[in-house]
Amino acid sequence: MDASQNTTPAEGSPLIAPSTTDHPLYEAVVDACRTVFDPEIPVNIYDLGLVYTVTIDPESKVKIIMTLTAPGCPVAGEMPGWVQDAVGAVPGVQDVDIDMTFDPQWGMDMMSDEARLELGFM
Repeated sequence: MDASQNTTPAEGSPLIAPSTTDHPLYEAVVDACRTVFDPEIPVNIYDLGLVYTVTIDPESKVKIIMTLTAPGCPVAGEMPGWVQDAVGAVPGVQDVDIDMTFDPQWGMDMMSDEARLELGFM
């Protein structure tokens, strides 16, 4: 996966599509995402808000749309592979596809309350 690829939503669709929260593997996939950390920020990528969408089809193929804190992030070429490895290790997951996007651009308002607390913003 080339980190320079940009996924843009179809016209009329939301910038961040809803995740497949009702799939039985959803929580395990999210937990796997929480094992991946941005090396510059001591918070996992899920709570940082870098994971925009997790979709899981009926064949248990996972597609993750994510971003980075900045397009020039030093691990831009590596982080998608870290996420793919973490999610691919979840029992039952058949395939993992990671798409990088910078639309919308990540902002601190995308962090979870846990991340804000961890970083001293609350």
